[in-house]
Amino acid sequence: MRRPGEGESMSLGETITGSQMAVIDANSAALGVPPKQLMESAGNAVARTVRSIVEPGSSVTVVAGRGNNGGDAFAAARFLDDYDVRVRLLGHAETIGTDIARENWAALERAALDVAAWRDSSAIAFDDPDLFVDAMLGTGISGRLREPVATAAKRLNDSETPVLSVDVPSGLDGETGALADNAVEPDHVVTFHKPKPGLDALEAPVTVADIGVPQAAERFVERGDLLRLSRPADSHKGDFGEVLVIGGGPYTGAPALAAQAALRAGADLVRVACPRSVADEIQSYSENLIVRPFDGDRFTPDSVERVLSLAGEHDSVVLGPGLGAAENTLVAVREFLERYDGFAVVDADALGVVPGVETDATLVCTPHQGELEAMGGETADDWRERAELVESFAAELGQTLLVKGPYDVLSDGERTRVNRTGNPGMTVGGTGDVLAGTVGALTATQEPMAAAAIGAYVTGAAGDRVVERQGYGLVATDLLGSIPSVIWRDEDG
Repeated sequence: MRRPGEGESMSLGETITGSQMAVIDANSAALGVPPKQLMESAGNAVARTVRSIVEPGSSVTVVAGRGNNGGDAFAAARFLDDYDVRVRLLGHAETIGTDIARENWAALERAALDVAAWRDSSAIAFDDPDLFVDAMLGTGISGRLREPVATAAKRLNDSETPVLSVDVPSGLDGETGALADNAVEPDHVVTFHKPKPGLDALEAPVTVADIGVPQAAERFVERGDLLRLSRPADSHKGDFGEVLVIGGGPYTGAPALAAQAALRAGADLVRVACPRSVADEIQSYSENLIVRPFDGDRFTPDSVERVLSLAGEHDSVVLGPGLGAAENTLVAVREFLERYDGFAVVDADALGVVPGVETDATLVCTPHQGELEAMGGETADDWRERAELVESFAAELGQTLLVKGPYDVLSDGERTRVNRTGNPGMTVGGTGDVLAGTVGALTATQEPMAAAAIGAYVTGAAGDRVVERQGYGLVATDLLGSIPSVIWRDEDG
């Protein structure tokens, strides 16, 4: 193994979970670096690590599963011509889970390498090689190992032969870092791109291999970010969040747009808290809206208690659409934020209150660049410089910012990302309300940075689809119908 100072440090640094890595892999593909290329690079990295452990001519037995973790090891075997390599697959070859892993298995068969499939635990029979390569399970597995992996892991652990684990030891939870009690006990680990949770707790040395993931796959929001969303078949009402839109008074379309966008983005229930004077008008925009009125014709301090009570019954709120900038309304916004401790998307005139308020709430603020400057932030024409300024201001606020522009910049003060979907047609009024509602729905189920990233991507991509269909001249309501297709269909959907 390489030692600290020879390319990798034993202080592993920033970790990345298995699900985050899946997003980055998919974003890499969107940026022109396909999974097959990454698997080839991963295989090369495994082979290099094998060479650092045992000399050419040594015997190496690869024990592989049916996922991409096994595919990485299949690719590695092709780079080890000067070793005595045996590849053993746990399961039926026809059930290998991905096309690229199947292709690499087929390449081994065509090359007449020593390959075999162990279809159940009774077939497992190890020789005594100079090195085992553990590629049975990757980062997507949690809990105790099950058969036939459990038997294979026990045989590896009972052997005196050193074990090299690929990406993570089989049995390490790639989300939490928890290690199953019957997990593989590696002597070496080669992991890809960045360390995974739990690796720093192992006694084994860890090599962190660069496999060519472009930096842009983490910097830019791409279609891979949608992998964070799921819709299991056994879902129940409420599983995907209940959102309260607090808005209306001088304007009625804005809260209606935000609420409808939240529904289109997947929230199960969306309600609008609004002045009683405009409740019927807001309700009239759609039969899908549920209106919860409070007394008066604007949001004022007299209504804060009622609205706080409603907010406490929801997973997130969207604060601002259509509220206006009357002095009494901004006093009410301030009081609400001072007393609220949940998740909120803050938009429109309510944004100006945020810098001067102390709140326990977790906020995603969605200003355009003019509103950002009014809040006390700075902007720039170049998106790279703007990203640095937004990051600095987000750190100062202690909240997440999603700053709208030709390139949207989002930051929580530590992590900063850039979204490039959207087009000049979206300068029309109301698109910001759609964005706020979309992010509000996502904030009900996602952490703030993920909600901001996906919301920006989805809203911009919805606008791109509208313009592709009809050209410029779009209106905000045009976006609503495209939001679900961006989220749930393939890129051409």
